[in-house]
Amino acid sequence: MSSSLSVSSQLNKVLRSHYLSLPQGGLCLVTYVWIDGSGESLRSKTRTLESEPSSTEDIPEWNFDGSSTNQAGTSGSDMILVPARIFRDPFTLDPNKLVLCEVLKHNRKPADTNHRHVCKKIMEKVKDFHPWFGIEQEYTLLGIDGHPYAWPSNGYPKPQGPYYCGVGADRAYGRDIVECHYKACIYAGIKICGANAEVKPSQWEFQVGPCEGIEVGDHLWMARFLLHRVCEDFGVIATLDPKPIPGNWNGAGCHTNFSTEATRAEGGFEHIEKIIEKLRAHHVQHIRVSDPHGGQDNQRRLTGFNETSSIHEFSAAVADRGVSIRIPLQVGRDKRGYLEDRRPAANCDPYAVTSAIAQTSLMEEEEEDVLNDLDINDLD
Repeated sequence: MSSSLSVSSQLNKVLRSHYLSLPQGGLCLVTYVWIDGSGESLRSKTRTLESEPSSTEDIPEWNFDGSSTNQAGTSGSDMILVPARIFRDPFTLDPNKLVLCEVLKHNRKPADTNHRHVCKKIMEKVKDFHPWFGIEQEYTLLGIDGHPYAWPSNGYPKPQGPYYCGVGADRAYGRDIVECHYKACIYAGIKICGANAEVKPSQWEFQVGPCEGIEVGDHLWMARFLLHRVCEDFGVIATLDPKPIPGNWNGAGCHTNFSTEATRAEGGFEHIEKIIEKLRAHHVQHIRVSDPHGGQDNQRRLTGFNETSSIHEFSAAVADRGVSIRIPLQVGRDKRGYLEDRRPAANCDPYAVTSAIAQTSLMEEEEEDVLNDLDINDLD
């Protein structure tokens, strides 16, 4: 067995399928999924319900030990799981469910990494703009030894060039994982809309959306959970590190596409330009929410090279992948559509990123003054 694959992935999957096919007697397995204290990693645990839930209202709140997830000390360690969005379970199949949860402290205040709580309030405030988001999630496949999957054990593969959307055993590493993840997302009900091999070998991307408001964060987080879970079966790791390989290799982003009813309508380009100027004025704040560590991770990625802008400068242009905000070529021609924020890192919290974009773009300054608890500076 290759040392790059996990031991658990070598367990007998045929034997496993026998037990998964056993009848459940009308019971339902519900797996609760939540974001832990890192703001990046996901945790989960499963319980039995007497019947299949039709909505989150049918799923009871639960709790977990926050002292074991970096979310609480030993005292007051009980954290509360509040079901937020329900999905089908592609691993144990119908009628079983996955439920994405918000995390509350024992006093029912939002956990420090619960950015969904704020995002929900902001999206409610701007709902009349009908904000749509589409997110492009890049990731890199690693062996459990931390070395990029299928890279030579000593040295490097051929330079970047043939890998982006590439086909062939010498160009596409790990396609089985990508295709299984895609089908798992569709089964679960996630709005996945595409996938492709990326510029760096063993780097891939999937896209989620378009979704309105908070929905995109819910769907992306569950898509990430499915990715890690599929990789677990294959014995490899999917890392969202923004720059897992230093040097002249592309980093990994979470490009966020954004539009409103006005930008999508005839003459929408004028509204796009106004949004870009608002984003320009708040560049520093948006860098702070571009990764879970206040932009520190993104410093390794946003260098101005390898299809990125400089972290220190705001820029925007049509059909340019070396800028902060890219206007797609077709949008420039149609004079309406959406913009792409290329700054968010692969490990960003989509709730924080979309909250910041919506607040900066759509909320008036006087609203921001009133809604102090929704300030994007509190989201990092």
